[in-house]
Amino acid sequence: MNNEPFAALGKLDVPAPDAGAKARALAAGTAAFEVAREEQAKKMQRAAKGKSWRERLKSIVPTFQGNWIMDMRLPVATAAMALLLLPLGYQLLTTTSMTPTTIPQQAAAPTAPEPVETREEALADADTAEMPVSAPAMTANRAKTAVTAQSGAAAPAQDIEAIPSPAPMAPSLMATGVIAPSPAEASGDAFTRFNEQPVKAVAEAPVSTFSVDVDTASYSYVRRMLEEGQVPQPDAVRIEEMINYFPYGYPEADSAEAPFAPTVALYPTPWNPATRLLHIGIKGYEPPATEDKPSNLVFLIDTSGSMDSPDKLPLLKRAFRLLVEQLTDNDTISIVTYAGSAGVALEPTSAREKAKILSALDSLWSGGSTAGAEGIELAYRLAEEAKVEGGINRVILATDGDFNVGISDPDELEDYIKAKRDSGVFLSVLGFGTGNLGDDTMQSLAQNGNGQASYISNFREAQKVLVEEIGGTLETIAKDVKIQVEFNPALISEYRLVGYETRALNREDFNNDKVDAGDIGAGHTVTAIYEVTPTGSEGALIDPLRYGSAETTTSGASNEYAFLRMRYKLPDGDVSQLIETPVTAEVTYETMDEVPADMRFAAAVAAFGQKLRGSDYAGDMSWQAIRSLAQSGRGADDAGYRAEFVGLVDLAASLKPDR
Repeated sequence: MNNEPFAALGKLDVPAPDAGAKARALAAGTAAFEVAREEQAKKMQRAAKGKSWRERLKSIVPTFQGNWIMDMRLPVATAAMALLLLPLGYQLLTTTSMTPTTIPQQAAAPTAPEPVETREEALADADTAEMPVSAPAMTANRAKTAVTAQSGAAAPAQDIEAIPSPAPMAPSLMATGVIAPSPAEASGDAFTRFNEQPVKAVAEAPVSTFSVDVDTASYSYVRRMLEEGQVPQPDAVRIEEMINYFPYGYPEADSAEAPFAPTVALYPTPWNPATRLLHIGIKGYEPPATEDKPSNLVFLIDTSGSMDSPDKLPLLKRAFRLLVEQLTDNDTISIVTYAGSAGVALEPTSAREKAKILSALDSLWSGGSTAGAEGIELAYRLAEEAKVEGGINRVILATDGDFNVGISDPDELEDYIKAKRDSGVFLSVLGFGTGNLGDDTMQSLAQNGNGQASYISNFREAQKVLVEEIGGTLETIAKDVKIQVEFNPALISEYRLVGYETRALNREDFNNDKVDAGDIGAGHTVTAIYEVTPTGSEGALIDPLRYGSAETTTSGASNEYAFLRMRYKLPDGDVSQLIETPVTAEVTYETMDEVPADMRFAAAVAAFGQKLRGSDYAGDMSWQAIRSLAQSGRGADDAGYRAEFVGLVDLAASLKPDR
């Protein structure tokens, strides 16, 4: 055993004793000891009363027979713990970094409680106090330094990086001066860091280009945090994923050859009366139920030690049971696990052998480290061996996002998945649990694998993703879908895309078929919302250029607010197709009452996401106003998802009240 750390601690100067702390610690220890002694005396009296002389002798002459000795274990243990905690409590109160630098003496008369210093002040005190720092304090200081380095203000605005949320502090009584954790401080889940979309002047940058996004992981994660009484960290709130979590009744496409058509509208902004919202919606083609396309699915399941939690591997197995029940005899299932090493839990097996597949699922257990990359290589090999031409070939990765071993270079791993994507085998990712959720890794892998990233927070979410939306989860009807909007400076002076921060593309990427973009599954709906400022509005945020052109010329019709272009490829195609449509006065609504219910609800979700993440553009819209707007757009809501959202607005209002 290495005793050097303890020897070093032994050489530290002993801090000056604090009489007040010592008195409180002694009083607490004495009180605990007296309570334990009284309980022990009562126990012995009850044990002796009414017993025969043989039984009463057992309280004096110990024997190792019978169960009488068990009666003594609780009070004796209580007394022992009290004696042990007495010096320990004094040591903690006088030497740890959690103790305030000064503790006021007890006054004879009752006084108002001292204000508790903030977590930031406590960390600053631990850094600057001229006294020996204990090991927990040094750990806290290192954590603080790491967080500061990751979130420094000097970072460029366009930088995007993955940052973990801070680990929670140990809870304690406020009377001791120890700082309790904020509900917003969740576990060490990692999310891609991004800056909010800025307002842009049409005169300077009239064209906006981005990739579509059908992921829904953000909404499911945010819902879980709110239901657990925590405010999610801002980078966990991706507004486009929250909007796209809900299905919308946009017009359906007629055939797989033209898998979608855009729906556009222009209506008032609920959080800013000086602007308007440009709403773009599409719904992917949904094959008829009679079409039974064969599927070759490989379940790549994380069985590492970090998955040993009820909301991880046990929930994962129940979720995959739902998926197996949806498959037909045309489908093939394989199961690959990874922990200390990758292994095949089930060779490619026809879905008609459901008992065999379910038995393989039930036999999985968690343990070992994580070798995600090795598991991915093995899963793709099985997928290629059982590949079905003209069918669905997909690896479904289920993990908490913990990739500790294997291919250490993220770029190398992404390149590997891209190469396999080009061979016709796609990748989807299902995230589970909290504590070390690697959301940033999951998003990256799904984007590069032409798949969707979902977060399975509970069994109901598993049913939504793997039963109700199984077509969109498994079957891709369009890939590399890009959207480009050109605004008319004669009618629109400014614009801002709501969300899609991690999906931005360069203008030249729109016509470059080699640039990867988002993919749409069967029946998926995708929504994008721009906040636009009409020309001449008093709500403009950007002053006109002093030396800019005084005249505005447009090549399109004067009544066009914008021109929408979309590009996509068919699942087996390499050349993109183009869709174009103008945004004219014919699609405008003057009041929110005239706006279709689906669009009102989407606007409510956008307002909710902005307010929750603390957007600079959220305006003064209250939680109650957001709730009322969402209620007005609930519509039929057969599955109850919109009613659930209204409940989340109420939770957010209680956790983060209006000022």
